[in-house]
Formats: sequence, structure tokens, C-alpha cells
Amino acid sequence: METDQDDVDAVLAALADPTRRRIVDLLGSRAHRPGELADLLGVSAPIISRHLRTLLQAGLVGDERVPDDARIRLFRLRTRGMAPLIAWLARLPADWDDQLAGFKAYAEVRVPAARAEQRAGR
Repeated sequence: METDQDDVDAVLAALADPTRRRIVDLLGSRAHRPGELADLLGVSAPIISRHLRTLLQAGLVGDERVPDDARIRLFRLRTRGMAPLIAWLARLPADWDDQLAGFKAYAEVRVPAARAEQRAGR
């Protein structure tokens, strides 16, 4: 369970930065070279490199070399990198439903009992 939470934390930390979220949006449509991303976002190559490294470490993007030219590196979105966050978010409604059901059961027993006590105390 701790590893799952660590994975969720890593994804959320990576997505906390608006520039990284914009990179993820761009990579959602197609693969890009770092220089293309820098041009599209209006930031320098070193900044893009740092953001891509963070996204790589979080498992949100993958990279590959172009077969004909090893100097060219393409980055693409790894949808399974979002899996820990999606799984965590999917569990939340079930937890809320359980908590609300517990509160409802408590209220259905406690509220009528409290009303009866109030009537008896009058």
C-alpha cells in the first residue's frame, strides 16, 4: 500500500507544475522533440529538459530515439503512468459512500432517540 501511495505522490508532484501539465497536454496529442516543446511553450531547452526528466521519473512520459538519427529523442505520453492516480481516485467514491452510509445509519438511530429524549424531558 505504501508503494501505491508513493506512486500517487510522485504523479501528483510531477503534475503540480503548470508547465509540466502543459507538456502532458501537448504529448497527449502526439510525440514531440524537446525543442518542439520548448518552442510551443516559449521556454528554454534546459527548462524543458528539467521538466521532462521529472515527468520521466514519475513514469508519465517515455522517450525513444529515432532509428535513423540517434541524436533525435522523441517524448510521448505513457498512459499507464497515470494508473496509480486513476486507481487512487477511483477508490475515493467508494470510501465516501461507506462513510456516508455509516453516517446515515448513525443518524437514523441517533436522531430519533435524541428526539424521544427531548420529548421525555419536556
